[in-house]
Amino acid sequence: MRAVIQRVTRAQVRVGGDVIGAIEVGLLVLVGIGVDDTEHDATALAQKIATLRIFRDDEGNMNRDVREAGGGVLVISQFTLHGDVRKGRRPSFIAAARPELAEPLYERVVRELGMHGLRTATGRFGATMGVELVNDGPVTILLDTKRLF
Repeated sequence: MRAVIQRVTRAQVRVGGDVIGAIEVGLLVLVGIGVDDTEHDATALAQKIATLRIFRDDEGNMNRDVREAGGGVLVISQFTLHGDVRKGRRPSFIAAARPELAEPLYERVVRELGMHGLRTATGRFGATMGVELVNDGPVTILLDTKRLF
């Protein structure tokens, strides 16, 4: 499982012009599920996201996690994180999981984040979405569960 995590002052997602998910301070997380991902990957990813100390403390150091910062998490499914561009100019998405595998694992990540006491918002799986954010810092972290273990 891959994720792009951005510390934000606000973020929202629209489908068909309607805002379907929004947060103020917190994390925007783009999640890509691969063909070999499992529930273990979903749990590990949520654990890492929930405990990342990338928010400033009173001294300005990154020592707080999203919950300590009083933030929420906006989670967006993004299969293109598994795009392979090593050959040619058009990405191959063969490593991205099919929806019947990806959607339950995406939902598992969201549930696990909630079990960590985090307020979560989501996009709509499989929909064309417009994502707006104000990156704070900017702080952007890349995670791949295959490199966490």
